[in-house]
Amino acid sequence: MRAASNEGGGGPAYAGDLSSQEAWRMLAEDARAVLIDVRTRPEWMFVGVPDLSTIGKRAAFLSWQSFPTMEVAADFVQSMEKSGIGHDQTILFLCRSGARSRSAAIAATKAGYARAFNIGDGFEGPPDSERHRGRITGWKAAGLPWTQE
Repeated sequence: MRAASNEGGGGPAYAGDLSSQEAWRMLAEDARAVLIDVRTRPEWMFVGVPDLSTIGKRAAFLSWQSFPTMEVAADFVQSMEKSGIGHDQTILFLCRSGARSRSAAIAATKAGYARAFNIGDGFEGPPDSERHRGRITGWKAAGLPWTQE
């Protein structure tokens, strides 16, 4: 796990960055840990989603940005609260490559969620030399369970 940066000299921006493998272990070991996939509905439908069924869990799907405008969802934190995610739970945020999920972890931390982590390598990770994602790092490349509609 990599520690999060301290933005602006205040408290930590968020709890830290995890690899997909570290996130999987944390989800398996902490019964209350929750995975929030912050990508958009088209990404969930056409790229795939994490499958947590083998550890008796389901991911929460809360978009950080609205599609197609890609504006940040003003009600993101309220959506977390409405979903029943407690401020004392470990929350692991996932997006395509770790950027949107980092922003979501920062927003959650500012809202009082003390254990908000970013899955830094994302679901698909960076593109390879052929500009294809999901081959170098990330949830898919790590061979973690996922499904596609």
